[in-house]
Amino acid sequence: MGFNCGIVGLPNVGKSTLFNALTATAAAQAANFPFCTIEPNVGRVAVPDERMDVISNISKSAKVIPTQLEFVDIAGLVRGASKGEGLGNKFLANIREVDAIVHVLRCFEDGNVTHVENSIDPLRDADTVDTELMISDLDSLERRADQAAKKAKSGDKESKELLVVLEPVLAALKAGKPARSARPTDPAARKIFAGLQLLTGTPVLYACNVEEGSAATGNALSAKVAARAKAEGAGFVVISAAIEAEVAQLTDAAEQTEFLQSLGLKETGLTQVIRAGYALLDLITYFTAGPKETRAWTIKRNTKAPQAAAAIHTDFEKGFIRAETIAYADFVALKGEQGAKDAGKMRSEGKDYVVQDGDIMHFLFNV
Repeated sequence: MGFNCGIVGLPNVGKSTLFNALTATAAAQAANFPFCTIEPNVGRVAVPDERMDVISNISKSAKVIPTQLEFVDIAGLVRGASKGEGLGNKFLANIREVDAIVHVLRCFEDGNVTHVENSIDPLRDADTVDTELMISDLDSLERRADQAAKKAKSGDKESKELLVVLEPVLAALKAGKPARSARPTDPAARKIFAGLQLLTGTPVLYACNVEEGSAATGNALSAKVAARAKAEGAGFVVISAAIEAEVAQLTDAAEQTEFLQSLGLKETGLTQVIRAGYALLDLITYFTAGPKETRAWTIKRNTKAPQAAAAIHTDFEKGFIRAETIAYADFVALKGEQGAKDAGKMRSEGKDYVVQDGDIMHFLFNV
């Protein structure tokens, strides 16, 4: 699995249309009324990577297995959801399980598509959703803080460490800021923070759903969201759910490319979302290759070899001996593993090696 994204937003902003298009399925009902998504739909898509075909051709692999991105289409939230309005907080738990949030914001005018607030304002909509998530986080953290404070007074070490993380996060939430704004930098503290599974602790990618004519350039509304994303350090893409729905109907890759080019677009919204998601989460890809298969594996940047091996199987990390590694550029230039070996470009790396994007790797282990 590459990573998973929860698609959130107010009702009728194009979430389910976008979900259907990105996953090229009709799993989520897209209709012009609120709450048409009443169960969290899940879809998986292959992460496109041109390097895979190159590696596969050189290795003469029988099959290619890309890494995958999982989308979870979560029911539309409304003002007061944290207190039970609309569908209430029934689906908030689904957000806690994702790596990133794709927050779809309506950035188009269309009198035929209703809006729960009766006007188009993506920044207001973003604030509405953020507020509901922050209220939910604040309620849960205040209870945890009270319990931790009592245990800390009796000398409990874990509770003291928890409080060090909780207190600045609580202060941020009370000030109307999301929990991610108080994410700690210390690795041990970050682990505690991640364990809190806060709704507003998850990295956000704003997806501005614009009309077809603005898909290539964006519009005045999406420009406002872009400024917000930059200020927050969030991800940002401009996408037209209507165009993506049309692209999804075209099964031939050449037809898709021709259609996109006719609209001044170089790539699909899916590709944009994947690239932005990888950048947001600081992810990279390494490969394993051979006659049977070429396969992609997604890991965090700066991951060391044993932990990268665990993406394949935990036994690989436990019994790690070394990793035979070839840089992608060397693999291509020298036409594969044997050429890299002959040129001295296959390296034997140990436990401290930091895996690089595009590395072709073979792990040696003993359990």
